[in-house]
Amino acid sequence: MGHALTSEAIERAITGYFEACNRGDPAAVAAYFTDDAVHYFPPGMYEGPFRGATTIGARWEDAVATFGSIWTIDQMLIDPDTGRAVIEWTHFKTIQGKTLRGDEWYVFDRSTGLIEEIRAYYASPQDPTLEMLELGGFDYQGRGYAIEPPFSRRPPE
Repeated sequence: MGHALTSEAIERAITGYFEACNRGDPAAVAAYFTDDAVHYFPPGMYEGPFRGATTIGARWEDAVATFGSIWTIDQMLIDPDTGRAVIEWTHFKTIQGKTLRGDEWYVFDRSTGLIEEIRAYYASPQDPTLEMLELGGFDYQGRGYAIEPPFSRRPPE
């Protein structure tokens, strides 16, 4: 995989990761990640984030066996200067006859060229039972994301 974070290296890593997922090969999947990598999902999905390269590999192996999962990369944008990429994907759950679509934000470890984080966003309706529609287990406040709106649209009382 190499350590130079060029556009080509990042594209090869993401493409190789998807190929390993589609083979249901947990060791090959894990090889694309740092040991402490985290794959985030919307709340309530998959019992929370997948934590660790080995866990990520095992969970996708299980998805292939259980759901007949096949994934495609539909589009990809890469920023080698910051070690980040965004892809648009399709996940075919062939045993269930379901198709999911979404985007993933990738963060690469700049010293190893391995994936250290994936944040998955799904194209789906808003859940009316939730007030906060955000990734489960992701530290938005700790990473400097807005927690409150920057101004109010409520009329004065």
